[in-house]
Parts: sequence; structure tokens; C-alpha cells
Amino acid sequence: MGNESSTQSARPRNRRGEGARLREDIVAAAVELLDETGSESAVTLRSVARRVGIAAPSIYRHFPDQPAIMLAVVQQAFDQLEAQLRAAVDAAGEDPRARLLAFCHAYLGFSEDHPERYRTMLGGVWVPVLQDTAVTQEDMATLGMAPLHLLADVLAECAAAGLAATDDPWADAVALWLGLHGLAHQRAVTIAFPWPEGIADRLISTLAHLKSQGPSDH
Repeated sequence: MGNESSTQSARPRNRRGEGARLREDIVAAAVELLDETGSESAVTLRSVARRVGIAAPSIYRHFPDQPAIMLAVVQQAFDQLEAQLRAAVDAAGEDPRARLLAFCHAYLGFSEDHPERYRTMLGGVWVPVLQDTAVTQEDMATLGMAPLHLLADVLAECAAAGLAATDDPWADAVALWLGLHGLAHQRAVTIAFPWPEGIADRLISTLAHLKSQGPSDH
């Protein structure tokens, strides 16, 4: 009890949380810094501690180093992406084609609504040196797999309904994701480009091998 009291008195009074909540506050502060600056380098132990209102050493109870904080930020972002994608797919109803299109447009929408976060997730802004951090290769390998599996499932639904000519939904889902990511990235970095009307639907239809339903298809 005595040690706990002395530790508390040594910290700033305006700290935002303690225990499990403190970990959430650390991640939230890192997300704020990332969104504000667009730079992973702005997320340091000191800057995060200052934003939360704690002493920097207090972070080590929850995160061994800065890349571990960034991993938590990126994991949270992928969780948010997955939740938005599942909500879009569910809202699209039972038609497999509508569900696939809903997924793809929700993905592109996320990249536009959260550009700095998206660049950190998938744009190469954050690439930890694994031998210098507690972050593992397995940690990195599992990032973003849940949304990708969801895409493969939705594409498989299209194939089962005879709406897509794919014999390997997983491989084609990866190809489609690469196409969506490429479009999202180019939209973010291109200042002026005459994007053809319906380019997203054209890309989706091609990479998903969707069968034509009429002249309105791209």
C-alpha cells in the first residue's frame, strides 16, 4: 500500500487513467498524435506520456517499447476497419454481389476517412525493425488478416451463387485487395488525375471476376 501511494503521488494529477484503462489511454494518445501529424515519428514515449499526463516510465508497465505502442495502434485500426466492413456487408442484405460491392466501397471509404491511420496500417509509414523490438514476425503476419478473410468469404458467396468466375476465392481476394489498396493509395497521393467514372466498380468487377448482369455493369 505504501509503495502504491508513493507511486501515485509521483505522477501528474491530470493523468487520464490507471490500470487497464491507462493502456487504452496510451493507445488513444498515440492515435491522436498520428492523426494530427501523419508521422509515426511523432509517436514517442515522451510525446505519448505527455499527452496522457503520466511520466514516461509508466508506459513500460503496458508497452516495452515504442513499436509495441504502434502495433497496438495498428491492431486497433484494423479492428475498426473490420467492424466497418462487417457492418457494410450486413447492411447490404443477402445478395452476394451487393455484399461484395459494399465491402469494397466501405474499404475505400475507410481509407478516405482515415488517411493518416490508413497510411500507417498499409502505406509503409510504420515498418518496425523486428530485431530491435518486442514486436514479433507473427504479430506483423497476422495484421489485417481478419478483413482479408471476410473479403474471401464474400467472394466465395459470389462464386457459389454463380455470380463470379473464381475457382480460388482466397487468391482472388488477395488480388482484389491489392487492387483496392492501389486505388486507395493513388487517390491519396495524386493531386490531379481524371479518374474515369466508375473506376472503382470497374476494378472490383475485373479482379473479382464478376459475371456481367447487363449493360449497366462496368
